[in-house]
Amino acid sequence: TMRTVLNSNSKVTVLRSDLHAVIDQGFLDVPGNLFQKKFRNREELQNDIELKCLNDLMSLLAPSTDIRVLLNCVSSNLQAFVIQPSRSKEEFRKLASDFQLRWNFLLSAVSKAMTLNYADSFG
Repeated sequence: TMRTVLNSNSKVTVLRSDLHAVIDQGFLDVPGNLFQKKFRNREELQNDIELKCLNDLMSLLAPSTDIRVLLNCVSSNLQAFVIQPSRSKEEFRKLASDFQLRWNFLLSAVSKAMTLNYADSFG
């Protein structure tokens, strides 16, 4: 489980290292090097909130991190970039479904890259 990983200093260290390597070495099957983008405005950030969420999670990933800290991080980003900007139920549904689709795509790409390139630590 995730709690088991978070409670293991060596597993967290290897996971962080491998995640950074997958991103830094361009193993992700996503266009361009999206993780090194500087967000110039809110609209551009809105288009890449899933990347911000992943970066925020990675920055919090440390040995003995309480899983609630990670969940709060995701919750805060969803509040800021999906819930608060929504002016209607329709807009909320669109923002939420767009985020979910992009988040799932990103996590699938990360999972694929980790499995193919770092199977010993991830598989």
